[in-house]
Amino acid sequence: MAPSFHTGAQLGGLLLGALGWVLSCLINYLPLWKNRNLGLNVMENWTLGLWQACVVQDEVGWQCKAFESFLALPAELRLARVLMFLANGLGLLGLLLAGLGLDHLRIRERSPELKKRLLVLGGLVLGAAGVAVLVPVSWVAYGTVQEFWDEAVPDIVPRWELGDALFLGWFGGLCLLLGGGLLNCAACSGPGTPEAGRYTVVEARYSGEQVEMKPASLSI
Repeated sequence: MAPSFHTGAQLGGLLLGALGWVLSCLINYLPLWKNRNLGLNVMENWTLGLWQACVVQDEVGWQCKAFESFLALPAELRLARVLMFLANGLGLLGLLLAGLGLDHLRIRERSPELKKRLLVLGGLVLGAAGVAVLVPVSWVAYGTVQEFWDEAVPDIVPRWELGDALFLGWFGGLCLLLGGGLLNCAACSGPGTPEAGRYTVVEARYSGEQVEMKPASLSI
């Protein structure tokens, strides 16, 4: 049971990490962090992302304009840009490290301790990437909710609401955290101890056969 859990945890953690990394890269460029309906025209919606704002009209379609200045953005969007770039880089690095530490990868087979360390390091880096995704997504969501329920703003003024990218970000961040946790569990469960024992027995039998054959050759 131990080898099957070890292998399953490795593959499951790597797949979850890869899914979380893809989602983190996707929401980084999706202009769907916030959405707003002006109320006066139900056929027109506004969406906002980290890089651009878009107007969605039924007849015209999507019309987007990129932000011209980084410093002119709100603090939450500036921090979100930095953390999302960090999350994308950490996610890729974690996947590479974890991939090199997999038992099925025929690299450094004679160094199980090194592969175990790579697996642990990859899991920790993926967990850090998950935190780097959850922090900006949660912060933007918190600011949006606070502005939506602000009593100082008149009711007739349109307000921003949570966009689809925020929900994808929460899901992707949790996938990165779970993937990193599974990889660490796989590393702690032990890298195939029965396999190493089996090879040791085979080597002992082979060496014993050689020792038994030497007296026979000398008697002849």
